[in-house]
Amino acid sequence: MAENIASRVGRLITGTANMLVDTVENMAPEVVMQEAIREVDHAIDDVRAELGKVISKQHMASRRLSDESAKHEGLSEKIQLALTEKREDLAQVAVAQLLDVEAQIPVLEATIADTKDAEKELEGYISALQARKREMKEELKQFHDAMAAADTSCGGSGDDTGHASGSSGVATSVSRAEEAFNRALEGAGGVAGSSLAPGKVDAAKRAELDDLARQNRIKERLESFKSKDS
Repeated sequence: MAENIASRVGRLITGTANMLVDTVENMAPEVVMQEAIREVDHAIDDVRAELGKVISKQHMASRRLSDESAKHEGLSEKIQLALTEKREDLAQVAVAQLLDVEAQIPVLEATIADTKDAEKELEGYISALQARKREMKEELKQFHDAMAAADTSCGGSGDDTGHASGSSGVATSVSRAEEAFNRALEGAGGVAGSSLAPGKVDAAKRAELDDLARQNRIKERLESFKSKDS
């Protein structure tokens, strides 16, 4: 996610100026400038949409962390109560639930930390794009002023041949602008993850080993509660 957006923002900010220089010779710099500003606006909207997803994910993870922390506290109290009442069977069930909760808490904490970093990064992208948009609008204004000054000095002279040539240049320039922006909007591309599935012959043994290890963790944790209670 972050690499794709970073690549897109970087290309729009650093690549747009080069694209404008390349297309000025095609006699449509104003068209290209306006198209560039629109593309920056689109990028800002997309980054804001991604920011909304990140914030939503952060809220969900925070809520889950709060729920799991409360569950952890409740289970710990129940385990102590079960041991006090000499109900080791009930305590063992609660310990199994406690281990499940503890396995999730670090992941939730990491998710919250990651989304906070992503939130800050995306907000930085928005600020950078908005700054570039302001620069581009100022460049467009300066271009308008320069054209107006040129028209005044030349007296607005021109002919039909020049108009036809200019129209052709506009079409060519728009086409080149679209191609350039298509390249700018391409993401950096995600790296497809791969995993090696265990062989069918080993699957049952792996599952049995995992269950054995889990039962051992339950016993060890139960013993730690017993030692606290004694």
